[in-house]
Amino acid sequence: METGKRHGMEECMQEKKDNGISTILKGLCVGGTMLVPGCSGGSMAMILGVYDRLVSSVSSFMKHKKESLCFLTLFSLGGGLGMLLFARPMLSLMERFEMPMLYFFIGAVAGSVPMILKKASWEKGGLGKLLFFLVGAAVVGLFALLPADTFQADMSAGLTSYLLLILAGVIAAIALVLPGISVSYMLLLMGMYDTVMKAITQLHLPYLIPIGLGLALGVVATTKLLEGAMEKFPGPAYLCILGFMAASMAQVFPGLPTGNEWLVCLLMLAAGFFLIRFLAEGEIRKSLQTASR
Repeated sequence: METGKRHGMEECMQEKKDNGISTILKGLCVGGTMLVPGCSGGSMAMILGVYDRLVSSVSSFMKHKKESLCFLTLFSLGGGLGMLLFARPMLSLMERFEMPMLYFFIGAVAGSVPMILKKASWEKGGLGKLLFFLVGAAVVGLFALLPADTFQADMSAGLTSYLLLILAGVIAAIALVLPGISVSYMLLLMGMYDTVMKAITQLHLPYLIPIGLGLALGVVATTKLLEGAMEKFPGPAYLCILGFMAASMAQVFPGLPTGNEWLVCLLMLAAGFFLIRFLAEGEIRKSLQTASR
């Protein structure tokens, strides 16, 4: 009896250790890709099956402080390491092999589609749910219609400039949370990318603090709305997310390859698809095992 109890505790501790390592590795992948132009950290989190947990940990932090803090700390640790270790090499690869790398990312998004459709229970609603997919795609398209100088803040304008930067931070947070919308792409749409990068390198706090405040407010508000939507209306919510992802990929589609790039791009497309398909299937099996206990 005592031996069985000890064995059960050891299994539980090992499972927690494995989950912790898995969380760090997933954070590593998300952090390594989110700074690549056109790549969404939310999409990568969705692809790796950790998106729902991220949303619930932020939105329900006060209800489950210990679990949420532990998860977010491990994920943030992995994300920070990912930015430090992989962001620069990934950007270098994008510069040298832009078309094959973009095909890899498109393949990765395609590989995650069956998992998202399963969560959306597509077969129960049929073609009627197509409307929600189109709504998600339209939201991404609307961001592209924003005038380039909308959020160009003149710091000499006082309170108005700071309020504008806070609003820009809130909008950037939406891109940070929602899958399919790249933060760097959103900053480019708002005409702020170069200014923000310059402010970061120069540590210009009067510019960065209001944006950071807006980001914090936006992340909390967006995650709360998303969690509510995914609990009450999972089908429409996931189909909107799929629309975000599809529209984002359409905007970064590099066109058809030429010459010898055809074979390389097709191989990268297939590699991205089957890699993420394999990871997604693993997440589905794990969730089924957890549900059966």
